[in-house]
Amino acid sequence: MPLDPGYPWERLKYMVEDSAPAVLLTGGRQDLMRVRVRWLSETNGDLPIMDLSEKGGGWETEAESNPDRGSAGVRPEHLAYVIYTSGSTGRPKGVMVQHEGVVNRIVWMQKAYGVGSDEVILQKTPYSFDVSVWEFFLPLMAGGRLVMARPEGHKDPAYLREVMERERISTVHFVPSMLQAFLESGEAERCGSVKRVVCSGEALPAGVVKSFQEKLVGTELENLYGPTEASVDVTAWNCGAEEMGSSVPIGRPIANTEIYILEPGGEPAPVGVAGDLYIGGVQVARGYLQRAELTGEKFVADPFSRRMGARMYKTGDLARWWRNGAIEFLGRNDFQVKIRGFRIELGEIEAWLGEHEWVKEAVVVALEGEGGDKRLVAYYTGREDVKDGEEKGTEELRRHMAEKLPEYMVPVGYVRLEKLPLSGNGKLDRKALPAPQGEAYVKSGYEAPESGMETELAEIWKEVLKVERVGRHDNFFQLGGHSLLVIRLIERLRRIGLQVDVHALFATPTIAQLAAAIRPISEAAAIPPNLISRPPKGRRSLQDVELHV
Repeated sequence: MPLDPGYPWERLKYMVEDSAPAVLLTGGRQDLMRVRVRWLSETNGDLPIMDLSEKGGGWETEAESNPDRGSAGVRPEHLAYVIYTSGSTGRPKGVMVQHEGVVNRIVWMQKAYGVGSDEVILQKTPYSFDVSVWEFFLPLMAGGRLVMARPEGHKDPAYLREVMERERISTVHFVPSMLQAFLESGEAERCGSVKRVVCSGEALPAGVVKSFQEKLVGTELENLYGPTEASVDVTAWNCGAEEMGSSVPIGRPIANTEIYILEPGGEPAPVGVAGDLYIGGVQVARGYLQRAELTGEKFVADPFSRRMGARMYKTGDLARWWRNGAIEFLGRNDFQVKIRGFRIELGEIEAWLGEHEWVKEAVVVALEGEGGDKRLVAYYTGREDVKDGEEKGTEELRRHMAEKLPEYMVPVGYVRLEKLPLSGNGKLDRKALPAPQGEAYVKSGYEAPESGMETELAEIWKEVLKVERVGRHDNFFQLGGHSLLVIRLIERLRRIGLQVDVHALFATPTIAQLAAAIRPISEAAAIPPNLISRPPKGRRSLQDVELHV
């Protein structure tokens, strides 16, 4: 079970308590990390810690060869991993994925794309997300080479291009919105070794496909679809193999999986008719850890399968069949959203916001801006017992949410309403929620930019963030900035001969701080190399180990 140190520690504590692991693995060399890991251990009954960065930790005496599958007693139906995703009840939920599902997914990819020992795959997805599973294990199973990007490297197009060019990367994954930013950056044309780009995590716009095919001639673009509850991906579409029209389909089912598109009564929907998308087959997960009721609701009996005890997963997605057997994704039928590839249950955010002592009612929406960019905005009504002057508003609520949720789930805007708008039948009317104004975003007391550099940066920020005014002490991220806009900002700066590292932007997020840290490209240092390059020669690959599904 992956634990991302970047998550709020309350969230990590809950995940450890909920999953009850046998041991906590860490490679933390920093003092702060050691303290936090020890805290996680002590708050969970002195959970044993194995620090892989320390010598003499016990693990060095273990066998170097692969364990025998038979003697270990591991079977296809045993758990391979648990990954936590956003939960509508206010708490994340752990998805239990079995070996048979994830092995099927990786073996399918190896065979479908002809991945062999000459493959070089870039691993850049944070390991708390399931795309990282195939990035890690596909090259090892095929006897190829695994190259690991540095932390946060997936947010920097120039760094990615440098790594892909230097390491001769052949396969790389992008969330569609990040692929769009990478194509816009002008770095893609120099990645001549890349023969395949895999997209998943959110809908792939036809415009991005067109731009890709113009800039990366001869490179395959694969569009994959699948939730964590179905072992990463369950459908695939080659964007250059067939005509796709105005929208990009999610493709056809992969090996040993079934896709059902059903009408409300449970009958298969005719070709061209929208319906609820269900997933069947070997990749369906066991269910949610410690959530029997939710498991029973989402993982239901598969009436179309002949397998004993077969189940299918109700995705909550809407889709329809094309006449050629491909599937078109039509969106969600609930309040789950995808933002920059992150799967978010709006109900979880609303639940945490509702816990604040100032908040009476809360609703969170994902508003779409120019270029399809989505931002989370929270609307709330205040409690009657909160006196005038007690409420600091946006800044306090954002601080409260940042203590509870990962960065990508923290709303950028907070709008206080006298009452939430209701429709004629008494239900919340989301379409009637007002557009957020300037006061919805966290701002410092306005102070005009001073130097020429600060003035130029402020103009660029206004363009990138779509705001009317930026002061020298305003925070890029509190004004609505996020990882995708960071990429656009860096590229915009490079066009005028200025360079700033991704890490520097996160460390110096105000106009005044950034102006002091920024440098002309001619003075900028070379981009640091990635963390891991070539493995030792002679290392045994997983292809030498017999695999069964």
